[in-house]
Amino acid sequence: MYKFDTKVQHLKYKVLREVARYAWDDTLLENVMDIPIKIVPGKVPTMRCCVYKERAILGERVKLAMGGNKDNPNVIEVIDIACDECPMGGYDITSACRGCLAHRCVDACRFGAISLDQNHVAHIDKSKCKECGACAKVCPYSAIICLKRPCENACKIKAIKMNEDKAAAIDNNKCISCGACVYQCPFGAIMEKSYILDAIDMIKKSGGNKKYKVYAVVAPSISSQFSYAKIGQVITGLKQLGFHTVIEAALGADMVADAESRELVEKGFLTSSCCPAFVSFIEKKHPELVPFISHNLSPMATIAKYLKDRDGKCKVVFIGPCTAKKVEAQKEKVRNYVDVVMTFEELQALFDSKDIDITTLGETELDNASFFGRIFARSGGLSDAVAEAMKEHGETDFELKSCVCNGIEECSLALLKKKKGVLDSNFIEGMACVGGCIGGAGCLTHGEKNKAEVDKYGREALEKTITDAISVLK
Repeated sequence: MYKFDTKVQHLKYKVLREVARYAWDDTLLENVMDIPIKIVPGKVPTMRCCVYKERAILGERVKLAMGGNKDNPNVIEVIDIACDECPMGGYDITSACRGCLAHRCVDACRFGAISLDQNHVAHIDKSKCKECGACAKVCPYSAIICLKRPCENACKIKAIKMNEDKAAAIDNNKCISCGACVYQCPFGAIMEKSYILDAIDMIKKSGGNKKYKVYAVVAPSISSQFSYAKIGQVITGLKQLGFHTVIEAALGADMVADAESRELVEKGFLTSSCCPAFVSFIEKKHPELVPFISHNLSPMATIAKYLKDRDGKCKVVFIGPCTAKKVEAQKEKVRNYVDVVMTFEELQALFDSKDIDITTLGETELDNASFFGRIFARSGGLSDAVAEAMKEHGETDFELKSCVCNGIEECSLALLKKKKGVLDSNFIEGMACVGGCIGGAGCLTHGEKNKAEVDKYGREALEKTITDAISVLK
C-alpha cells in the first residue's frame, strides 16, 4: 500500500498486475477471466454487498485492463455496476434550517422548487430544482448545501452527468480525458483503459526475433514517483523488463522549448501544446483559438519522432502520469511515433508481474536532458524553459509575458480573457492537472512534495542549458 495514495489505486494495480502476469505466458491468457475469483477467493465480501457483485465488478476491471470497449473512442470509461453507492446529489436542506420567518430561500428560487412545511422548515422539490444555488447563497444559517458526486466535483468542464440508472455518464464531446474523475472516484467506478497487453506483446516479440528494439520514454515526473526506490533502480528495472533503452521525455521537452520559443517570437502569441488535455479543451470548448495552439508536437511525440526517424523499425512506449496521453497517441499526427502509452501505476504492475523488486537493483544513470527539460513536469516549468531558450538564442527584442495556468479552471479563465481581448500575456502555459504533470491521474502519489522532487531532479542534470542538451541530437 505504501506505493499508492489510495486503496482504490491499489485495487486497480492488483488487477493490472494479474492481467500482466497472465500476459507474459500465452498459455495463461485465455484464462484471464479467472482473475476476479483469484482476487476474491472466499465467500466473504471485502468491498461490496456480496462476493458475486465484487467479482462482477472485478471482471469489468479486467476488461478495461485489456483495452476496454473498442467502440468507445474515449480512454475513460464508467463501470456502471460499480457506480451505485453515491447519492444523486444536488442541493439539499439540512437540519440546520431553523424555519425562520425571512424565507429568503423561497424568494430567491425562481423555479418554485422550495416549499415550507407547517413548522416553516424548507424543502426542495428535486423535480423543479435547477441547481442554480441561489437559495444556498441567501440562507443565513448556511443550511442549504450542494452534495455533488465526487466525479462531478472533480470534472471542472462538466463532462459528467447521471444517466437514467443513476450511474455516472461521460459526455465524450466535452471530456478531455484528464482523468480527474478517475482519481477522485472513491469506488473506482471510473477507470481508464490500459494498453499494458500491447506493451508486453512488443517486449516479448522484440526479445524473440530481434527485428526491432523497444524504447521506454519516461516522463520527467518520474522523479516524484517510486519514492520507495531510487530513479536509477527504476531505470534498471525497465531494462530487466526487456526495454532496450530508456530515454527521457525531458529531452523532447528541451527540443520543444527551443522550437516553441522561436515560434512564439515569430507569431507573437501562443498557447502551449504539451498538455493533451489542455489542447483538447481548446479544440472542444474554444475552437476559435485553435490557430493559436503551438504547431510543435508534445515532448512525448517529439522525442518519439526523433527515435523513429533514426530507427523506423523501433517501438516506443511512453510511461508517464497522464491518461490524456493515451488519447494523444491515437491522433493521426502522433500515432506513427508513439506505439503505447502507460501510466506509472501500470509500470508498477509490470514490475510486480515479473516479481522485480527494484529496491534490490543497482542504479542505471539516466541523463539525456537539461534542468529546464526536466522541470516541465510541474506547473510553470514550461514557461521557465521557454524564457531560458529565448535567452540562449540571444533574443532581446521580444518580452515574454507568460500566463501560467495551474489546472483546467485557470486554463478556462485565461482562454476566456484571450477571447475578450483582456489577457495581458502573449503565452499561455496550460496544464489541465493542478500542479502540472505531477498531479496526473496515473501518478502513484500526488502532493506538494512532488514539486520539490522535480526541481531536485532538474538540478542533478549534467546538461545545464537547453542548447547543450539538444546539441547531441544534431
